[in-house]
Amino acid sequence: MNEEYDVIVLGTGLTECILSGIMSVKGKKVLHMDRNSYYGGESASITPLEDLYKRFSLPGSPPESMGKGRDWNVDLVPKFLMANGQLVRMLLITQVTRYLDFKVIEGSYVYKGGKIYKVPSTETEALASSLMGLFEKRRFRKFLVFVANFDENDPKTMEGVDPKKTTMRAIFQKFSLGQEVIDFTGHSLALYRTDEYLDLPCLDAINRIKLYSESLARYGKSPYLYPLYGLGELPQGFARLSAIFGGTYMLNKSVEEIVMENGKVVGVKSEGEIAKCKQLICDPSYVMDRVKKVGQVIRVICIMSHPIANTGDINSCQIIIPQNQVNRKHDIYVCMISFAHNVAASGKYIAIASTTVETNDPEKEIKPALDLLEPIEQKFVSISDLYEPTDVGTESQIFISRSYDATTHFETTCDDIKDIYKRMTGSDFDFAEMERRKQDVFGDAAE
Repeated sequence: MNEEYDVIVLGTGLTECILSGIMSVKGKKVLHMDRNSYYGGESASITPLEDLYKRFSLPGSPPESMGKGRDWNVDLVPKFLMANGQLVRMLLITQVTRYLDFKVIEGSYVYKGGKIYKVPSTETEALASSLMGLFEKRRFRKFLVFVANFDENDPKTMEGVDPKKTTMRAIFQKFSLGQEVIDFTGHSLALYRTDEYLDLPCLDAINRIKLYSESLARYGKSPYLYPLYGLGELPQGFARLSAIFGGTYMLNKSVEEIVMENGKVVGVKSEGEIAKCKQLICDPSYVMDRVKKVGQVIRVICIMSHPIANTGDINSCQIIIPQNQVNRKHDIYVCMISFAHNVAASGKYIAIASTTVETNDPEKEIKPALDLLEPIEQKFVSISDLYEPTDVGTESQIFISRSYDATTHFETTCDDIKDIYKRMTGSDFDFAEMERRKQDVFGDAAE
């Protein structure tokens, strides 16, 4: 412990593990500690099932109908990976994919007028879909062609649109798209959780729809991937990467003090010893005096013995409940996976509903999602505070991650990683540079 490190990392959440992996690959000497006895922090997968019951203070132990406790790996935070997104790119570049197996999520659904409809994943499905009428479909198709061809560096593709000025609302008007198609596009394809994007410049929305389309094009059923044995495998994969490059890991280490000198971090005190460092990365729980609460998320883990009704009995899916369908400001999401992903006992399904809290009765807010899941064998309800740093680390050299938000994928987590990387190193996170470094380190074996 009484050594000097370039970087000390506190907490083994996904953000922290990816950063510790990247810093180790860059040749930094890294010490990574966690007060828990397991990897993953807020983004862990809990196993055996008995531990989940304890964590949520449920009396007794799981009934025998739940099968073997060890067969369960239950995610605390429900998220999928966009097949063409930033996290998959980070996994590929760092070769962490060699420790993981993925399955494609079998479908995405959207809630409309109390029923769920499949989000079309092929042109044939789009033409057959009852989500919109025939003329709407033609206009929508024109819009999708425009988005697919759009290149912010080539004015010819823009059809008179200024990506930094024209609002998304104006783009929808340009293609005469009706309110329902706008809702569908903004919430099911661009995956916005509120309607604020409508009056912002259109470039972000266009890029989000492109990401969805390109991710969908990779595997065809949905744009999402999910790792076998649960999301907790992701931080562990990056922790292995860090260890290969000389990172030191210590679980079950309580942190007594972050040692400061003249307003700058110089070390971490644990069990009476001090490890020195030049920079510190941690999640909000280690530095509550340097973060502010910016909201809450409710998540309800539901164990079921059946797939979700009206999905054609598939063993994994996502459901989006757009906010204006249920008179809210934020969308509600459901992520369902099952025994097919080695996260539940045979014949069992796990659906996790989540949304941003808007009222004093969050359980009532999430009821429309739970109604789609009945009958539910067991529910585990959590309401988590969302924190973001008030200290950006310039002076203190303490770099704090944000809490995991209510989005349905890891893109915002990757944005946070790139933001912390830039504040720590002074340069932008460069995927290409990581590629080159990988070639230097792994040589041809990287292929």
